[in-house]
Amino acid sequence: MKSFLKANRRRIEEELEGSERWKYFSPAILYQYRVTLPMAKRFVRGQLIDLGCGRMPYRAALLPLVEDYDGLDPFPRSDQVRYTCSMTDMTEVPDASYDSAICLEVLEHVPDPAAALRETARILKPGGWLVLSVPHLSRLHDEPHDYFRYTRHGLCRLLESSGFEVVELQVKGGLFGFLSHQFSTLLLTTVWGVPLLRDLVYALNAWLVTRPAVFLDRHLDRGGLFALGYAAAARKR
Repeated sequence: MKSFLKANRRRIEEELEGSERWKYFSPAILYQYRVTLPMAKRFVRGQLIDLGCGRMPYRAALLPLVEDYDGLDPFPRSDQVRYTCSMTDMTEVPDASYDSAICLEVLEHVPDPAAALRETARILKPGGWLVLSVPHLSRLHDEPHDYFRYTRHGLCRLLESSGFEVVELQVKGGLFGFLSHQFSTLLLTTVWGVPLLRDLVYALNAWLVTRPAVFLDRHLDRGGLFALGYAAAARKR
């Protein structure tokens, strides 16, 4: 059963990631579009590198705002990936070669996040921007390479000790978003192989699970006590 669900989740990502429909897969995905992506649009510029880029779901949205968009990933899933290496050892990337970087839902999978952020600072030009998102509440995933969860205080300390100044930090969802993400994932991966049914369930999930969870987070946890995650923009000192 676990392998069946995992295979269906991979199919969903291959079919939907980066599309308009993808954002309503779950509250966790919708927060990326409503919090993290708008932040990235405000800060990225010039030469941009996507660290741990995966399938680059936000490339189409950010490409018009930058001069070049390069990807880096140890396990490339796109022919747009320029560098095949880990964030902790980016020796093939020259010093001060990028104006901005994004690192979205990746840092929890890096065994030495401090080293990864120091390397990120190295490849950024002075005053360069990093936009990243990290989880605070999350189930175990992509095991065994799932190492960390972050509080806002821990994230800021990590960035500042790695050569960055935190300019903006936003809470990305809450407890309802976390619980609903688990439900959405289980529901949609269960039915994804069934034509027509999957589209009906996707629409119902969007209106009855994803949107209500975002509404409840906004009104019942304004202080972010049970933050699903955080998005931050930091400038290289």
